[in-house]
Amino acid sequence: MNFENTHSFAKSLDQNDPLAKYREQYYLPIINGKDAIYFTGNSLGLQPKSTQEFVLDELEDWASFGVEGHFHARNPWKKYHEIFPELIAPIVGAKEEEVVVMNALTVNLHLLMASFYQPTKTRYKILCEEKAFPSDQYAIESRVKLSGYDPADAIIEVKAKQGKYTIDKEDILEAIADNKDSIALVLIGGVNYYSGQVFDMQTITKSAQEAGAYCGWDLAHAVGNVPLSLHEWNVDFAAWCTYKYLNSGPGGVGGVFLHERHATNKKMPRMAGWWGQKKETRFLMEKEFDPIPTAEGWQLSNAPILSMAAHQAALQLFAEAGMEKLVSKGKQLHQYMRFLLEEINKEKESELINIITPENEGSYGCQLSLLIQGKGKTVFDFLKSKGVIADWREPNVIRIAPVAMYNTFEDVYLFASYMREAVGN
Repeated sequence: MNFENTHSFAKSLDQNDPLAKYREQYYLPIINGKDAIYFTGNSLGLQPKSTQEFVLDELEDWASFGVEGHFHARNPWKKYHEIFPELIAPIVGAKEEEVVVMNALTVNLHLLMASFYQPTKTRYKILCEEKAFPSDQYAIESRVKLSGYDPADAIIEVKAKQGKYTIDKEDILEAIADNKDSIALVLIGGVNYYSGQVFDMQTITKSAQEAGAYCGWDLAHAVGNVPLSLHEWNVDFAAWCTYKYLNSGPGGVGGVFLHERHATNKKMPRMAGWWGQKKETRFLMEKEFDPIPTAEGWQLSNAPILSMAAHQAALQLFAEAGMEKLVSKGKQLHQYMRFLLEEINKEKESELINIITPENEGSYGCQLSLLIQGKGKTVFDFLKSKGVIADWREPNVIRIAPVAMYNTFEDVYLFASYMREAVGN
């Protein structure tokens, strides 16, 4: 598309947007008496207006039935988690039996590593990206230590080349090849939280498995943002949170994927809990653990109903809107923002705004990470004074994420106009 740097053009894109109606389904924060320009859906998504009704229904059923709500609530709590596979499977590109909603992201990463990191004397290393999200770093380091290894030896971090902010795929593949006899697990964030870089998950997964390692993905910044085909890509496992692009509430319940070859394997090592027990015998309270032969077999405890109610409200909007349309619009929002920011650089005849998120096809989602020459924090504060809710990441990056579900092209245009004013000052 040939973009134009005019307010009227942005409005025309909104008028022709098939997803425009969904903005009205969300609560927008108010700043200075008007709707904020909310660009932090990559950190915490906005609340769907239907969420309160979904949660209130469960509170009413709790009040009415007490413990009998497990069987007589409108959505009986005993099988509440069974609502989600048909809703989340299309978003991550999975079979329904390969996904389950449970726990929180880092808890799930620990549980999955307990299954997929089974080090031996010669194969004990974990490969990850440098500057992974801190929770991932801590989880990986603790798992290595608990297994009796030195993180300095057992963790391989693939780094960006000098002067770059993103990691070349070839460097990841080379690191896997160079350590093919000692790697037990490759675990990478599908979208890097800092730069917004989307990794080639299919190619990296294939390379890891050819080297004899398992490959898993932290999809916190990918799910609901970029196209995923986890089953087709033959991914071993993945975990995600639901409070970013999936708009399911602060600290919302997490989700996991296990490829069917693992999900159906009852002999797969795991941290066991009673909600993963075979449903027919779960309430017999027997000693022998017999896991459900799906991703459900990795569950520990019964469902956190109130958090799951919020998740259900959010996912119903995704099912209605369609992931293909959301991905398409998200890409277009990103491209329009990039165009407008590059126009500012042309006007100023300098690279005042350095977009460190890759621009090649397949390497970006909604997010753009901006490195501002000079006083980046001053620019961030100025944007906030104009009603823009963005995200500052030390030492010098402003992260913005125009989200397809509720952001508009006019939001993008207004943000760029404020940015022009900020760098002009």
